[in-house]
Amino acid sequence: MELQTAKGTRDFSPEEKILRDNIVKVLKETCENYGFNPIETPLLEKYETLAAKFAAGEESDALKEIFKLKDQGNRKLGLRFDLTVPFSRYIAMNPNVKMPFKKYMTGEVFRDGPLKTGRYRQFTQFDPDIVGCKDMIADAEILALADSAFKKLGFDFFIEINNRKILDGILIDAGIKETDWFAVTIAIDKLKKIGKKGVEKELIGKGLKKDKVEFILNTLFSEKTNSATLKKLSDALKSEESRQGIEEMKELFDYLKELNVKTVVFNPSLARGLAYYTGPIFEVFLKKSSITGSIAGGGRYDKLIGNYLGRDEEIPATGISFGVDVIIEAMREKKMFDKKSVTKVYVIPIKTKKQSLKIAQQLRVAGINTDIDLMERGISKNLAFANSYGIPYVLIIGERELENGELSLKNMDSGQEEKLSIEKVISKLKN
Repeated sequence: MELQTAKGTRDFSPEEKILRDNIVKVLKETCENYGFNPIETPLLEKYETLAAKFAAGEESDALKEIFKLKDQGNRKLGLRFDLTVPFSRYIAMNPNVKMPFKKYMTGEVFRDGPLKTGRYRQFTQFDPDIVGCKDMIADAEILALADSAFKKLGFDFFIEINNRKILDGILIDAGIKETDWFAVTIAIDKLKKIGKKGVEKELIGKGLKKDKVEFILNTLFSEKTNSATLKKLSDALKSEESRQGIEEMKELFDYLKELNVKTVVFNPSLARGLAYYTGPIFEVFLKKSSITGSIAGGGRYDKLIGNYLGRDEEIPATGISFGVDVIIEAMREKKMFDKKSVTKVYVIPIKTKKQSLKIAQQLRVAGINTDIDLMERGISKNLAFANSYGIPYVLIIGERELENGELSLKNMDSGQEEKLSIEKVISKLKN
């Protein structure tokens, strides 16, 4: 039998797992800094929960890419394709949570889609969301959190934002039937991939008249600035839907100014290809990177939770999803991390195995990540082992060190070696 991982999945080495955990740690700390609390939902959902027309949407790739299975009771199940749909189901099933409810959730999601470089069938997402606040201050909090997180991770980035009400308003003014809105939005969402002419060809191929397609694209674009401004859209659009979207954008930019978030730019052609978005939408992109796709994205979905409750009721909700895997690729590209071990000190016994084991345990009890040679190798081989994993310190314990009460602590980076009591070793390593 030839051993392989399933297509689109990967194993992670300690070095890779440490990097993943560090990224998630930064995201968790940032969320908690902004008052978000953790929750968790299952990997498995009822298929009808994932496939609901108000969830993925019939035109969305996500619906086509759901991993489907049945349990022994012949019930249809699916692996979750994102974290927003399960979270909305969670809120619908727990209507007594105090609002506003600010949570973050992280975990694996699955899509049975085509494979290419950087795209997998199992990947990790990290989602903060706010439920219960209709005001744009909630969206501003989400964007400020994203701004803070990517700064902590050391990236040069920008955040594109738009509003689905503006897009819907353009389609209203173009005379597009509401039943065709989502299909048109899916095409607009491909602008960066296939360009203006590609989108025009796709829309005409869907049966839209050329004059309507030209109206849509000419409204979205300006010859001077490439993307239309809020001012241009305000002057050009007449529908109530677009007016609401423009006012929401103005309000959102005002809040972002107070939060000192300067990385946000308006892009009226940003669409995001899921059916449930109802207001502001956003995506994060890196500057000067080979990674051209977004590394985080989200938006407002005020109708999704109400739909799961079976009521025509808006329950305000907004959030963003961080793509942990693509963030890792970006960090690797910039060589921002190269940590191979979580161990802080490596204990090398020299014919003092039992005594060294006792000292290693003292270090662990003190909260210091400690490993110890289990193979009874010589000093040179042990130093090479510690060096290969990038362990910053080694503690050499021989009979002479035990007699003198002073252990040899070696800094592997500088090569400096000190004779210290166990108490001083603990103090130094903890600091």
